[in-house]
Amino acid sequence: MTEWAFWGCLPFLTAALFTDIRWMRIPNWITLPALIAGITLQMIMSGWHGLLLSLCGAGAGFLLLLIMYFIGAVGAGDVKLFAGIGAWTGVLFSLQVIVYSVLLGAVVGWIIILFRGEAGRRVRGLISRTAGFLLLRNADMLHKGPGGDLLRFPFMLAVFPGFICAYYYF
Repeated sequence: MTEWAFWGCLPFLTAALFTDIRWMRIPNWITLPALIAGITLQMIMSGWHGLLLSLCGAGAGFLLLLIMYFIGAVGAGDVKLFAGIGAWTGVLFSLQVIVYSVLLGAVVGWIIILFRGEAGRRVRGLISRTAGFLLLRNADMLHKGPGGDLLRFPFMLAVFPGFICAYYYF
């Protein structure tokens, strides 16, 4: 990844951070231009090699986040945004951003849980469901019910610092 790719992608991530915090969504008017600009500029700067790098990065970012979307961990805007990140930065950098974002997302989630005072209740519920599954061998015990007891927060709170960490450690 080059320096200009980092700085070119940063305004899109900043806009996504603000919209995700404000409305818990990342609109297409951010994700689509990020994808198109990343592909176009990679092709202008590096020719066919840049186009290939950009398309592979967009595909990798999209597919990995799509898996996370199907398990309910992220929203569709995050999936499309990671296609844009991959288009700007390539496969390896976007993979690093995903890893840092997931790790930082866990930290952010625990901070929110501790701040709300829900840590004891959530740990007890996890232990109770796991023990029920192990004793009764019933996989339904692992699920809380429709909608579950999922903690929802803007994933960009983890993606933005994950992007910065990946840049400094790449």
